[in-house]
Amino acid sequence: MVRSVENGGEAVEISPDHFDPTAVVPEPLPKVVESDGELVNAKSNGDREIVLGRNVHTTCLEVTEPDANDDFTGDKDAFMASILARYRKTLLERTKHHLGYPYNLDFDYGALAQLQHFSINNLGDPFIESNYGVHSRQFEVGVLDWFARLWEIEKDEYWGYITNCGTEGNLHGILVGREVFPDGILYASRETHYSVFKAARMYRMECVKVDTLVSGEIDCADFKVKLLAHKDKPAIINVNIGTTVKGAVDDLDLVIQTLEQSGFTHDRFYIHCDGALFGLMMPFVKRAPKVSFKKPIGSVSVSGHKFVGCPMPCGVQITRLEHINALSRDVEYLASRDATIMGSRNGHAPIFLWYTLNKKGYKGFQKEVQKCLRNAHYLKDRLLDAGISAMLNELSSTVVFERPWDEEFVRRWQLACQGNIAHVVVMPNVTIDKLDDFLSELVEKRSTWYQDGKVKPPCIAAEVGSENCLCTLHK
Repeated sequence: MVRSVENGGEAVEISPDHFDPTAVVPEPLPKVVESDGELVNAKSNGDREIVLGRNVHTTCLEVTEPDANDDFTGDKDAFMASILARYRKTLLERTKHHLGYPYNLDFDYGALAQLQHFSINNLGDPFIESNYGVHSRQFEVGVLDWFARLWEIEKDEYWGYITNCGTEGNLHGILVGREVFPDGILYASRETHYSVFKAARMYRMECVKVDTLVSGEIDCADFKVKLLAHKDKPAIINVNIGTTVKGAVDDLDLVIQTLEQSGFTHDRFYIHCDGALFGLMMPFVKRAPKVSFKKPIGSVSVSGHKFVGCPMPCGVQITRLEHINALSRDVEYLASRDATIMGSRNGHAPIFLWYTLNKKGYKGFQKEVQKCLRNAHYLKDRLLDAGISAMLNELSSTVVFERPWDEEFVRRWQLACQGNIAHVVVMPNVTIDKLDDFLSELVEKRSTWYQDGKVKPPCIAAEVGSENCLCTLHK
């Protein structure tokens, strides 16, 4: 029986008897629309269509208005509790099969549950007291000081804040560069995160895309050619500390050397380092190039919800204090200064970051980095042993391999794909057992995808190098 109430002449369902709060909500596969309008799955060795998800209105949970009669309040509460219980079940299942995106899902912030009753807002400048008293700036500045030590800049020489995500860090870093050099040209490799090109569009900046090596690193030979073609204008450069798809780390020292060899003195370039994922991992990798403000860089950003493992998107952005005056404006309404991208900022995020930094510290992060790199090498070796094309950059925990033929498999394991390649980002929560489950399922499925010989595994030599490609042409 369906329990309902009248709401403006319409029946509103409260709680059907057959509702199962433990059920996992099914997520059917998205379809691809080809040029002739026919709906098909993207399963070809030729050019792949981009597989987009469904329109969200096909899966939304409708908001139903409460009835004026308070007698039904308990029923409505029970109905919402059932929805949330089912949603939690879905989250548990999707977390179990999460491999393609760089989020550390291994955390426990139970001690911070007591703070959820407060609206904590860190509006304004983190270093200037505001009239608004329900804030966490004391935690925010503590976190910023920790990262300042990591990236080797003195307290009285840096400025920064806790952002709402890695993209905001890039938007801010590029904006500072644009304010320092209003007529500067933005240079970014072709494998740079899309947020950097978004910044170029937003700020109406001239942007030059630089070629990359097979590894995904910036090609400094091409970079030099393009610098010399525009040597009359200052250079604003985005350096990737781990590219999105291949986890490639641009050689910061070589980028600086290329600038100097091209006639750019330190007062004619600004470098922003996008360290969304590897910005926190690199300091703990042996032989890795160092990201440091002792070098002529302008800013560094890192995500807090990736390697650190915050339950909400957030990030850290640090720049030189001398640059921030070009951006900042005093705001009487706040009794503070505005130099951030957003006005209101999540005041809970700094507390979560502060909590985990205190709990793990440098030594804890070092252990987790070593575990991630070990497990990434394990996955890469197992893939190659199974005859599956795969690549792993030396400083990375992102394993690139041939894109699975079946989009249902891609969706089940939440793999991030581009063209004929996919990747697994090995985070602290990705165990050997989880990798073994993924590998066994991939090998089993793969034996059915290609068994009749009509469809063959894709050649990904162009993406990973012929030495890492195990297609029929390169075995």
